[in-house]
Amino acid sequence: MKLQKYTLQHLLLITGVLFCFACTEEKPKETPVVETTKVEKNPFRFYKDIEIKPGFNFEIVSWGKGVDSIGGYQILMSDSLRNNYRSAAVDRKGIITDAWNMDLDNDGNPELYIQLLSKKNVSDLNVFEYAGGDFNKIGFPSLSANQKKGYTGNDKFFIKNGDLFRSFPIKDSADSTKTINKTLKYRLSGNSFSAAEVK
Repeated sequence: MKLQKYTLQHLLLITGVLFCFACTEEKPKETPVVETTKVEKNPFRFYKDIEIKPGFNFEIVSWGKGVDSIGGYQILMSDSLRNNYRSAAVDRKGIITDAWNMDLDNDGNPELYIQLLSKKNVSDLNVFEYAGGDFNKIGFPSLSANQKKGYTGNDKFFIKNGDLFRSFPIKDSADSTKTINKTLKYRLSGNSFSAAEVK
């Protein structure tokens, strides 16, 4: 009986010691699995949402692979109040730097102005009027020979008091080391632009 009691006690003691060692044994460290996620470049080189009024928006989206200055852009119109959606796709030669909405001719139809950097330092505008459910392109005038005298690029378009202006430095004809800022004010009438120099 005594032998059986000690054997059972020894067996329990050995089991307890083994259990303690099993709990404190260091497990081999697992190397963490690092998931690599492929970072996609934004396929849209330019994006801007222009809200005309609540529920009536224009989105300008530019895309293109390869050379930055060649590609296309899309104008997306959403009129969620009337369930009306339209789009226009346009080829582009230049990098879109800005876009905005105006109604320069005050006819109640929104005009979208898309500013492009056509050369390293030369800006241009593409203008579209949304009227009658369609996008109508309005030709934006190039600088005339007289306006181009001394032109060096670095155009800046800006809006002041509801009018559209373009300013750019020109070389002074009297002193070629000096530059003068020339500013043009644009008017829109009957889907045709005219420009006058601001003195």
